[in-house]
Amino acid sequence: MSEGPKKSKYSATRRLHLKSKLLKKAASMLVTESEEKKKEKERVVNESFPPLKLSGLSNQELQELCKELHRKIDITDDARYDMEVKVSKNEKEIQALNLKITELKGVKRPNLKRVKKTTDDMLTTYSDTSKLMKADFKANLKTVKKEEEKREEVTDWRKNVEAMSGMEGRKKLFDAGQ
Repeated sequence: MSEGPKKSKYSATRRLHLKSKLLKKAASMLVTESEEKKKEKERVVNESFPPLKLSGLSNQELQELCKELHRKIDITDDARYDMEVKVSKNEKEIQALNLKITELKGVKRPNLKRVKKTTDDMLTTYSDTSKLMKADFKANLKTVKKEEEKREEVTDWRKNVEAMSGMEGRKKLFDAGQ
């Protein structure tokens, strides 16, 4: 049934022409969309904040107008702060959930291949063939001398008890302690 690669209905030049037309249409749509967004933003700003009419106002009326503007600014600052707090809280929550997801999935480890090489083979790969050395790892190690434990000779305990009895035995113990 499959006879190899299928031929497309359109030639390469026709496809290129269609692609360029689609890109031109998309660009024009982006421009009109951005203009619509600008107009919408301007309309919302004009509705929310009508232009100020300052001509013909007394000092008292100007002060009232300033107080009213300050109240509006405080309200918008409160709303902005609340939105920022909500956004930061949501970002932290998203980050915590992403961490949980990665913990549940686990980190994928790549399958490692077993390589059977001797130490000599590894040294030949890392050094020049002219400087080939046998691996003698123990040659450069320091030698450590172990101290021999002092062992007391085990003698008859009865002789030891008789020797330590009396004042002389206590004096020997006292002298041995110092």
